[in-house]
Amino acid sequence: MSKKIYLYVDGAARGNPGPAGIGVVLLGSDKKRIKDFYKYIGEATNNIAEYNALVYGLQEAIILGVKEIIINLDSELVAKQLKGEYRVKNTGIKPLFEQAVHLMSGFEKIEINHINREENKDADKLANKAINLSNLRGQVG
Repeated sequence: MSKKIYLYVDGAARGNPGPAGIGVVLLGSDKKRIKDFYKYIGEATNNIAEYNALVYGLQEAIILGVKEIIINLDSELVAKQLKGEYRVKNTGIKPLFEQAVHLMSGFEKIEINHINREENKDADKLANKAINLSNLRGQVG
């Protein structure tokens, strides 16, 4: 296992809040895909979906024994909150932010990059796939 990975995460919500999904892509130091996954997370805002994607991605990296992580996300808000440039005021986001910061303490080296949407297409596709597949399953009541 590569001790350094590139993590791409994205969250999507249709309606904001609305049906939401997350997409996570992990690439090795050689930029080859190690793993990817998507998950429907129910009703959420876009920012909550973004943070859920980050938390899942960080957990996966820890499970894989990663020591160095380069986090790439297209949410300027999340990137700036993680870097300490923006305060976290939203009470719905605060626990997810705290969880992400706690998980980040498990790495020896972290880099956080705010990237444009074009560079995050794979994670975005997975987040939207999660929402699309949830619609196919129908409502369970």
